[in-house]
Amino acid sequence: MAAANRSRVSPFGTTGPYFPIEWSDDSSDLTHVGSATATGQHILLAGSVVEAGGKPTRNTILEFWQPDANGIFRHPLDPRAAEADPGFAGWGRTRTMANGIYRLRTVIPGGYEENGVMRLPHINVMVVGIGLTRRLVTTLFFGEGPDPVLDLVPKARRARLVAKRDASLDDGAAQGYRFDVVMQGEGETPFFAD
Repeated sequence: MAAANRSRVSPFGTTGPYFPIEWSDDSSDLTHVGSATATGQHILLAGSVVEAGGKPTRNTILEFWQPDANGIFRHPLDPRAAEADPGFAGWGRTRTMANGIYRLRTVIPGGYEENGVMRLPHINVMVVGIGLTRRLVTTLFFGEGPDPVLDLVPKARRARLVAKRDASLDDGAAQGYRFDVVMQGEGETPFFAD
């Protein structure tokens, strides 16, 4: 059976044995849990996910996890989890359309202390899609100040991890931010081992 599966896999490998052509489990609004609404600055985060040469990817799944506006993760491993914003989901998933564009409604995360060091406000991102041999993990930051993770990236590549304010994406009271993902080639997004 393994040999038969190998014959159907692209030379680049793939996620799964089968990755869905269409996917609809969209949880792209982190700003509402039940009837509660998240506190903090609501934003619309959008961008493109492209392969080498700028080719848009279709149906690429992006998962996001982040702390709320006060820097608290909605997770039992966060010692302050009981104080987490009841209106903020903390985790979401969306996908790219045929043109490679994704959209996520969230809040600007708060910074927090980790191992005695302050972390910049950031959102963790996982990318999974057709043709990927493994999931790709990166972090998008709001600001370029010192951060123990961002500081590991060569200075010339750090700007690729910073969300850019984009007023053309504003949606009501939600400010627009752009974060593009280049999976391979020139301008490649820095990815981290997870």
